[in-house]
Amino acid sequence: MSVTFADLGVPADIADRLARRGITEAFPIQAATLGDSLAGRDLCGRAPTGSGKTLAFGIPLIARVGKARSRRPRGLVLVPTRELAAQVRKELLMLSSARGRTVTAIYGGMGFGPQIEALRSGADVVVACPGRLADLVAKGEARLDEVDFVVIDEADRMADMGFLPEVRRLLDQVSPDRQTLLFSATLDGAVDVLVRRYQRDPIRHELAPGSDDVRSRHLFWHAERPERVALTVQVVGAEWPALVFCRTKRGADRLADQLARQGVSSAAMHGNRSQAQRERALAAFASGRVQALVATDIAARGIHVDGVACVVHFDPPADEKDYVHRSGRTGRAGASGTVVSLVGRDQVGDVSTLQARLGLPRRVDVADVGDMAHDRHLASVSADALPASMAPRRPSRGEDVRRPRPGRGRPPAGRSGRPGSRGPTRGATTGAKATARRGAPPARSGNGARRAS
Repeated sequence: MSVTFADLGVPADIADRLARRGITEAFPIQAATLGDSLAGRDLCGRAPTGSGKTLAFGIPLIARVGKARSRRPRGLVLVPTRELAAQVRKELLMLSSARGRTVTAIYGGMGFGPQIEALRSGADVVVACPGRLADLVAKGEARLDEVDFVVIDEADRMADMGFLPEVRRLLDQVSPDRQTLLFSATLDGAVDVLVRRYQRDPIRHELAPGSDDVRSRHLFWHAERPERVALTVQVVGAEWPALVFCRTKRGADRLADQLARQGVSSAAMHGNRSQAQRERALAAFASGRVQALVATDIAARGIHVDGVACVVHFDPPADEKDYVHRSGRTGRAGASGTVVSLVGRDQVGDVSTLQARLGLPRRVDVADVGDMAHDRHLASVSADALPASMAPRRPSRGEDVRRPRPGRGRPPAGRSGRPGSRGPTRGATTGAKATARRGAPPARSGNGARRAS
């Protein structure tokens, strides 16, 4: 049975903003948590990527946060990556206009000037990576003693990336009377320490990865390295937009070039790219100008693009957490998706262990791209779903987007059909949305530093 935001006690002005976006029914994580968070209780939520977490914390944040003084924000959202900071800010802006609240994003790779100006102007809510925010606190440009609403998003990724010491130093400066919401794919280990130290009698809500709002098929195929490029070309031709994960930055660049030579438009994204290059690559992917975004794990840690048809593990991860975060880029927020892992002989043992830990069938099959074909409806949205800095534009000279070269291979044989219609109107998803594409490409055609910045 569907639950509306009005049923959950969401204030009428915020519910109206959601309705204008066609969002009227809550996803399970939202339905489970909003009653407690709107009542001012601390909570920790275990939910997979793509389950609608941003609105689960964004609605109570905007509903409860007060107006800020200069350099003293009232709401703080801590996230692990720059991309996620920009995308969370975009989603919060949709809500904040209902209450006249201002939201700014603080992260590295950009100049200090605009961020300092936003803080001096009295930003009510700050969405920040820990490293850059710590720098601004040290400079005296931000004080956290008046923050009374804190969100820690993707806490497990911040733990994996070594950011928790800095997170703890920031939280130690926040008002002790704050309300704290924590969301994570796991609630064990270092994340549990964070819960016990910084939350007061938190209410736990857990949404299992198998819940009906995240649906993906997982295919494991035998493929030695010489075979993988050709298989990836076929997979992307069958279902795109596709995210393709490589182990190294150099490997991501090389594969993007190889795909382009085979007729697949692609872009590379990894830690050696500047912030501007990363944003342009993401914008090209989200708007459908490229079929494949080839990335290192930096993408799994922060990119939230809805409508991704397929994830390809060109280099399968051995760690189940990395597999879950990579694979969570597809099958988001009610849509279906396909996850393909290309497995060499020397990787079968590690993959079998990973499958057992995740409760997946322990099998590696012969590659069969034809088996991927199944109907889906993917969201298609306009460019205004993107952060302003990531708005689509015509490719400029030097942009890192690989396009098929004339006479160098043929475009992959894609599936026929029209672009997908808009997806379900249930709870909003985080970040930008990819324009759904099927069939042939348009005719015109690592990891980051260990310190969150």
